Amino acid sequence: MARIALDPNMYYRSMGTPQTLFKAAELGFELVELSPNADFHFWHRYPKADREFVAELNRAQRDSGVRIATLNPVFNWSSPDERERQAQVRNWRRLLELADQLDVREITSEFSGDPNTPRQCEQAWYRSIEDLAGDFERYGVRLNLEAHPYDFAELHDDAYRLVRGADKPWIGYEFCCPHLFHLSAGAGDAARMIKQAAPKLRAVHVADTLNHLANDGNRYIVNPPGVDARVHQHAEIGAGEVPWEEVFAALRDIGFDGLATVCVFGWHEKADAVNRRALDRLRQELG
Repeated sequence: MARIALDPNMYYRSMGTPQTLFKAAELGFELVELSPNADFHFWHRYPKADREFVAELNRAQRDSGVRIATLNPVFNWSSPDERERQAQVRNWRRLLELADQLDVREITSEFSGDPNTPRQCEQAWYRSIEDLAGDFERYGVRLNLEAHPYDFAELHDDAYRLVRGADKPWIGYEFCCPHLFHLSAGAGDAARMIKQAAPKLRAVHVADTLNHLANDGNRYIVNPPGVDARVHQHAEIGAGEVPWEEVFAALRDIGFDGLATVCVFGWHEKADAVNRRALDRLRQELG
């Protein structure tokens, strides 16, 4: 049976991070995944939480009944620039201290880096893993990694090989449904990827998206043509082209019992309804 969490991204602008736990409880969730948030950990920045913030979050966990299942930081630890890489390793070390204080034992993250320098970024990433291995092991924190659009690892197969190559029992894989068509270069073969990743699959992000490569690549129009960018969405289940029956069937086939996180972004005006519907669907499919 999968554990189901909410990424409260759509509430960050209207309430403080601790209050998002009470919102999750109101919606029926028991777990949250805290994605990048300026109050806590922001993209590529040193985490801003202090002891008072941690104490308030711990009170919110206790009083709301909602637990922080995982954090979802994004740090540029694959940078070939050694000063930048070391700064991001320092960011990671602080985040792990904070995770320990919150009793969070699982973190989901990205490879980062630059798709234009994949070999150099891969080398830097493995150096960062070596630098941080002792910290992850000391705190007893597991790490789940995903391929991401515009990371140096954008394809599922490449990312899964990187995870295997690290050969650490505490490093697992995360499959991101709204990145499906980037992961597969437009193929959308969700079942193949999920089943291949089964030995290390510990987390799934749940949201919908369109196939940016369909119809001559005109599902989205980006100007100027050929610009070095990646476009994708995190929409409500059913609002895109992710083959959900295939996804859920594959997860059931492998007996997935990891964390499934609802991570719909950009629909703040109907966030409550969207997140409640997603929770209901996940309970039906994976509960």
